[in-house]
Amino acid sequence: MPTLETWGGVSQFSYDGSVETGTKITYGNRRKAVVTAHQYAALRQHFLNREVPIGTTRKTLETEPPEGSLGAWLHANVNKAAIASYVGPILVHEDYAERVGEHGIRITR
Repeated sequence: MPTLETWGGVSQFSYDGSVETGTKITYGNRRKAVVTAHQYAALRQHFLNREVPIGTTRKTLETEPPEGSLGAWLHANVNKAAIASYVGPILVHEDYAERVGEHGIRITR
C-alpha cells in the first residue's frame, strides 16, 4: 500500500490498488474514498494532454474547485469530497500525469 504526500505536501495518505484496477484511498482519520478503474479511464480521456488546474479545495462550504479543474471533474463525476489532493499524486506516482508548477497537472496517458 503506497503512502504519498497530498498535492500540497501538508499531510500523507495511502491507497490500495492502482489507476488500472481502481483505488481505495485512506486519508485523515481513516476516511476512505473509492475511484474505480472506469472513473480513472474517463478522467484520463477527458484531460489527456491538457494542462489544467489541480483544483484542490479546503474544507469550507464556500470553496469550490475551479471550473475545468481536475477537482471539479472529480466532484461532478466521482465523489463530492475534495479528493483531488489524493488523486493528483496517485496519477503522478503511477506515471499517468505530470505536475506543472504548484497548481497544475497534465494527464500524459
